[in-house]
Amino acid sequence: MQVLSGIHPVTEALRAGQPIERILIAKGAGGPKLQLIIDLAKKAKVPLRYEPREALDRSSKAATHQGVVAFTTGQRYAQFAEIPEKAQLLVLLDGVEDPHNLGAIIRSAHAAGADAVLLPDRRAAPVTEVAAKAAAGALAHMPIVRIGNVAQTLEKLKQQGFWIYGLTERGTETYDKVPFNLPTVLVVGAEGAGLHDLVAKNCDVLVNIPMYGKIGSLNVSVATGIALFEWRRRAAASR
Repeated sequence: MQVLSGIHPVTEALRAGQPIERILIAKGAGGPKLQLIIDLAKKAKVPLRYEPREALDRSSKAATHQGVVAFTTGQRYAQFAEIPEKAQLLVLLDGVEDPHNLGAIIRSAHAAGADAVLLPDRRAAPVTEVAAKAAAGALAHMPIVRIGNVAQTLEKLKQQGFWIYGLTERGTETYDKVPFNLPTVLVVGAEGAGLHDLVAKNCDVLVNIPMYGKIGSLNVSVATGIALFEWRRRAAASR
């Protein structure tokens, strides 16, 4: 069972029709945003319980819950075959292990208009409560596709016509000048280690984000967001 904490994640889960077993509302909490959750829950026939705020603190494991906690049946992972047929942008994570980064990347991917996020079933963070919180409701709208071997998945995507762009400090092209061919897969490496060598070899283009300060790299979720919105800017300008 997965716990969603906070107004925005719970609201988006209800709007998306995500299976929810029950919702806890803190006694004495109110406001239009909480009332919307109550109305949506009643419409969806999701049980509501009003409990002391301390009970919500325990259920959310001290995460910021804003007076509302929902219990879901857990994240449903999509299958590779469920990737939309006309997908234009996929984000594939090669070993991202921090759930905060995972959630932030999912949030940015949804905001930039990606069609799915591909997540390996080994050496990678699964979608946990922490990741769901960081995604701020995006999980309710973004297909998360579980995959096996990353290199083999990239080969399969190439056969379907996708161009593979790996985001790495070793990149020979800069993110703001590289021509993004459609459909696109943006591959993002692990914190610290970056892309695995075999994965990098399976990319059509390796892309970097130039650094102008005294540090050598960005947080993986920040770097992914920058690249995603450059892709979106270019896609919008070509229409």
